[in-house]
Amino acid sequence: MDLGIHGRVAVVAASTGGLGRAVAEALAAEGASVVVAGRRGDLAKEIAAELPDAVGVQVDLTDPDGPRVLVEAAREAYGDPDILVLNGPGPRPGTAAGLDTGDLATAVDSLLLAQQRLVGLTLPAMRRRGWGRILAVGSSGIAEPLPGLVLSNAGRAALAAYLKTLAAEVAADGVTVNLLLPGRIATDRVAALDAARAEREQRPVAEVEAASRAAIPAGRYGTPAEFGAAAAFLCGAPASYVTGTALRCDGGLVRSL
Repeated sequence: MDLGIHGRVAVVAASTGGLGRAVAEALAAEGASVVVAGRRGDLAKEIAAELPDAVGVQVDLTDPDGPRVLVEAAREAYGDPDILVLNGPGPRPGTAAGLDTGDLATAVDSLLLAQQRLVGLTLPAMRRRGWGRILAVGSSGIAEPLPGLVLSNAGRAALAAYLKTLAAEVAADGVTVNLLLPGRIATDRVAALDAARAEREQRPVAEVEAASRAAIPAGRYGTPAEFGAAAAFLCGAPASYVTGTALRCDGGLVRSL
């Protein structure tokens, strides 16, 4: 399938590892000009050098000025972004009963406010041109809150509500706004969560991983490449009538429709 994004400019936040990197690689493989972004500038540049047409940018998006730095770097390299992939680091595990207000504020800042700043900087040009794609890397916790991950659940749910509202406001301008929700994808983040659970429950990590796989109808963790492929589709021309939705890439993990 031709996704129709050859030559499009894509900014992928937090793309020096995990799901963000997978999305950047998938978009680059489809011919997009990709801006790889992350706090580790050297790594961002290394990853960009491995892609057909990409630049690496060192940026901390939790810094209020970070989104502007990233968007200006994209414009200097390629022009106004056509595709914006929102992504952020997963907050630390924690319970609702033990929630600290300061931690919640930090989670909202990284998972909602930084993303909104990026949207505000890129959306006007998309609307003027009559074409744009905004895609957020979310979590299955939006559909079914995950135990022990209250900060992620709260911050990502807030982002989902904002994006769902935005989608209806800009659909007539040719801009789609969607979320892609991973389940258990084999990334360093998931490995760290499995290790943390194993420590809490005093169980071997292999036992925790086996239990997680048993809860997934597909019987396995997903691969970053599978997630990236789904993201590329949502950023492409064939998905022009898909907006305001949260697509799950979870192997059937979440049981609700």
